[in-house]
Amino acid sequence: MARHSQTDSGGFTLIELLVVIAIIGILSAVVLASLSTARDKSRDAHRLEAAHQLQLALETYRTSNATYPSTSGTWWATCATFGSHTSTGASGWIPNLAPTYISVLPDDPKPQANGCGYLYNSNGTDYMLLVYGTVESYTQATNKWLRPLYQTEKDFAFYTEGASGW
Repeated sequence: MARHSQTDSGGFTLIELLVVIAIIGILSAVVLASLSTARDKSRDAHRLEAAHQLQLALETYRTSNATYPSTSGTWWATCATFGSHTSTGASGWIPNLAPTYISVLPDDPKPQANGCGYLYNSNGTDYMLLVYGTVESYTQATNKWLRPLYQTEKDFAFYTEGASGW
């Protein structure tokens, strides 16, 4: 008659379970970091696309009106720091652009408290459109849309030649 010992149960030891849990934890941390980077890049791609759509709408506006929408040379945005403007009409952060030339002025996908995301400044002759302080995945070395006078800021800048010094 054979006797079975308790050490011959065929289950996992506590050490083996802890090793497996540690490996799963490390793998999940790597995956979450990759997902975070992908989300940052996705939001930046959205910002760039919105800025390009705004540029097209601004040029169409200028073709129709012989001037860009003017903010009298001050910065406008949706946040209180820059006037709490709306997303459409004469009080839009780009005045009178939406809904005629673009359906609605975009909002930043992850706006900062005081940074607002999108800013606009125009004297009617020139303009600068900024994705201000919210750029996440571009560094100074990889960002070809740097603001000329403030190249260390995390911005995308789109502007006419006369506005390059703003």
